[in-house]
Amino acid sequence: MEISGIISAIVIGIIIGVLGRLVVPGRQRIGILLTILVGIVAALIGSAIAAGFGVADTDGPDWIEWLIQIGLAALGVAALDRTRSRR
Repeated sequence: MEISGIISAIVIGIIIGVLGRLVVPGRQRIGILLTILVGIVAALIGSAIAAGFGVADTDGPDWIEWLIQIGLAALGVAALDRTRSRR
């Protein structure tokens, strides 16, 4: 992976993390850095899942891939919030 790919993964991860956080209702008790980290991981895993289903490369916007990534980010944010709230 080239440096431009890493930078774009971070930028997309930030966007995915923030959108995933917006999907989860209520107040989350995790910081912005954890949100970004969850977004980056969700973007990478979501891209792999979309490629596995064959929906990663379309002629237009990859809406299904984005929905998978945002859903994974929302699950990650909710899971981290639950583990933080128990402490």
